[in-house]
Amino acid sequence: MDETTVTKKKGLLNRALDLVEKMGNKLPDPAILFFYLLIFVWVLSAILSPFDFGEVHPMTGNSLNVQNLLTGTQLAEFLASMVNTFVLFAPLGIVLVAMLGVGVAEHSGWIDAGLKKLLNFTPKQLLTPMLILIAIVSHTAADAGYVLVIPLGGVIFYAAGRHPLAGIAAAFAGVSGGFSANFIPSAIDPLIMSFTLEAARILDPAINLNPLNNWYFTSASTLLIVLVGWWITDKIIEPRLSKVKVDGDEDQMPKMEKVTSKESKAFWMGLMAMVLGIVGLFLWAYPENSALRGPDMVNPEIQSLTSFHAPLMKAIVPLIFVLLLIPGLVFGFVSGRYKSSRDLIKSMTKSMESMGYYVVMAFFCALFIDAFSRSNIGLLIAIKGANFLQALELPGQITIVGIVILSAFVNLMVGSASAKWALIAPIFVPMLMQLGISPDLTQAAYRVGDSVSNIITPLLPYFPLVVVFSQRYVKGMGIGTLISMMLPYSVIFLVAWTIFLLVYWWLGIPLSFEANYLYPAP
Repeated sequence: MDETTVTKKKGLLNRALDLVEKMGNKLPDPAILFFYLLIFVWVLSAILSPFDFGEVHPMTGNSLNVQNLLTGTQLAEFLASMVNTFVLFAPLGIVLVAMLGVGVAEHSGWIDAGLKKLLNFTPKQLLTPMLILIAIVSHTAADAGYVLVIPLGGVIFYAAGRHPLAGIAAAFAGVSGGFSANFIPSAIDPLIMSFTLEAARILDPAINLNPLNNWYFTSASTLLIVLVGWWITDKIIEPRLSKVKVDGDEDQMPKMEKVTSKESKAFWMGLMAMVLGIVGLFLWAYPENSALRGPDMVNPEIQSLTSFHAPLMKAIVPLIFVLLLIPGLVFGFVSGRYKSSRDLIKSMTKSMESMGYYVVMAFFCALFIDAFSRSNIGLLIAIKGANFLQALELPGQITIVGIVILSAFVNLMVGSASAKWALIAPIFVPMLMQLGISPDLTQAAYRVGDSVSNIITPLLPYFPLVVVFSQRYVKGMGIGTLISMMLPYSVIFLVAWTIFLLVYWWLGIPLSFEANYLYPAP
């Protein structure tokens, strides 16, 4: 392939991404866009509600119809529940509480000092894979990666003299696009498996699955996502961003001044305080009767730290707040940047000021997502797609690819990984068991498809937050720019991860403990 051909292909890719960016940025402000989508869902629900689509809710067995949201009763309910819908919007509290701790650690200078020390011994070329790996590992702390790792991606890249949006893109790709790639088990693993198990028992009431039935595969996928994400960031995203001017407020961006001896001492003292806090948490959580443990989802007699109902899992965000507040506080007073408690509160206030725009977007986003859920439109699309796939009666390998693609498509409209799997697992799992494919493999295919399209759907509750983080560096950043920036990750992850799953299957490598490819197990 000569240089002219390569240039032409690169030009075609850039033109396609430019078109996506141009069309996306013609959309109104994200907050107004969510308002328009809310109106659209209302009107569409009224149009579709009279029709009988002949589908049954797989969990309840009741007829699944579109709910008309424009009736007097529904509009009254909308007004009556508006405040609760906004206040109980899960990402809102997570973001604001975590950002209070992040704000202290950032504005006191502790994070800045740590990044400078990190950059002193980390080659610029290795920042990308390190950032993506950290983003993937952050899944263990639930949604903490969105409010901690993604903004740090911009900070690290900008401090290293690279484009900050490339850092945000790489971190977003790791946190969200690679959501099902992690070598550290988390609460989502047994939660997803529990739905798979219930679906499998529709066909075989005696079947049992391991809570970590995809762990070998998700661990191996970590290396895949790091390598592929590294290549996309350095070869596609960052070259494209070279023409995007960084025009944010200089006062809000990290500087690369030399760390003074006093700041260095303050940094290590802050880090030591953080380590002591983590050690104390470990000693609290280690005993089998620890208050941080909860009943295991598979065996309730066992007290587990990773159970979805364990207090430790529910306290991840408050723990992030505390574990970042402590070193920020120590650094501030030891370095002399904090003279009194007022300086501490100023750091928290400054952090909240930057979240004002996100709060406005979150208000309209919460109302739209709630309406879309109550209308049943997303669920109907998911079930129609699953039934269509079942009717095709394709060979196992092609069916697995179809599940990956269908899951990615449905994820654009139904966000929650567990809620979506709870709805479509009763269709997918028994269907493929009858084709001889095990529930473990079906779940792995679903998790691949569910992950790759997270980063291109504005329905992701944290999508507006990533826009806000990006606008810190590029004021004109919009939804279209972010989607065009993340689209290469989504498409290439989809292709590479699907091929990886098929090769993994073909080689017969175990998915996890006691997990099989074939049903019944050989």
